[in-house]
Amino acid sequence: QPPPPELKLTRLPPLALSSLTGREVLTPFPGLGTAAAPAQGGAHLKQCDLLKLSRRQKQLCRREPGLAETLRDAAHLGLLECQFQFRHERWNCSLEGRTGLLKRGFKETAFLYAVSSAALTHTLARACSAGRMERCTCDDSPGLESRQAWQWGVCGDNLKYSTKFLSNFLGSKRGNKDLRARADAHNTHVGIKAVKSGLRTTCKCHGVSGSCAVRTCWKQLSPFRETGQVLKLRYDSAVKVSSATNEALGRLELWAPARQGSLTKGLAPRSGDLVYMEDSPSFCRPSKYSPGTAGRVCSREASCSSLCCGRGYDTQSRLVAFSCHCQVQWCCYVECQQCVQEELVYTCKH
Repeated sequence: QPPPPELKLTRLPPLALSSLTGREVLTPFPGLGTAAAPAQGGAHLKQCDLLKLSRRQKQLCRREPGLAETLRDAAHLGLLECQFQFRHERWNCSLEGRTGLLKRGFKETAFLYAVSSAALTHTLARACSAGRMERCTCDDSPGLESRQAWQWGVCGDNLKYSTKFLSNFLGSKRGNKDLRARADAHNTHVGIKAVKSGLRTTCKCHGVSGSCAVRTCWKQLSPFRETGQVLKLRYDSAVKVSSATNEALGRLELWAPARQGSLTKGLAPRSGDLVYMEDSPSFCRPSKYSPGTAGRVCSREASCSSLCCGRGYDTQSRLVAFSCHCQVQWCCYVECQQCVQEELVYTCKH
């Protein structure tokens, strides 16, 4: 479904595509919102050159026909899911002209890293099973040959190839002494793990009259909306971390201080926790991190109180036409009348 009207299509940064040192410049992903034509011949080389990638990543991209389109699709998928999950929040995944948020350690930054890496993992696995990549095909489920999979239409999503390629594409994680780098890498893996947790086994029967004389099973990813919901729950329960030096390993580790009133000492965050280092701003007024909430559509019962930050809201009425009093006519069509009703729209005051 399309995003709600108040959500403006912005650009999602290639968070999952960087080497995650915490020191690189994160720029908006180019060309979002435009449909990329399938690459023909050497066209994919030009598409790779247009993307904001490191030199090494561009080399990998040029070796993989179909990858540039997949990267664009992944960024677009991550953007739409981010906008959907935060459609009722003060920060609604608005990044256009406000990429300063990416240089901070907010919960919102953590979500962006996770949803970006999840979208890339998901999209790459699906691209393999759809035949859009030259170097990968269906998943290697036991007892299922790729030729059989294509014949029966049961080509599984190749998550194994996706995660292996992604690990190589991101490269080795440098900056072990950099708290921000470790947090970004941790949140990236939370996104990948969320996709893995949604992998399901689906089976199809083959036989006379629907009998199950032969059963074929394959791996299939859950809809990305479910992954987005998982990550939003992780965002809601994100853990604030600081750093501690691991003397045995000689490197910096993430450390979650004990909560006030807790009898336990601080612990390392779990592998599925999103982590952040700074408290987020209110996002109520325009700033370098957010356009604010003035003019945002809200629900009087559910979200206006929080979304409008105590400024109140304006009420407007509009007439909406819809089909009503529908009846099935012999033989094969439905006849409806057009009705009009008044609808109230609530928007946050400036």
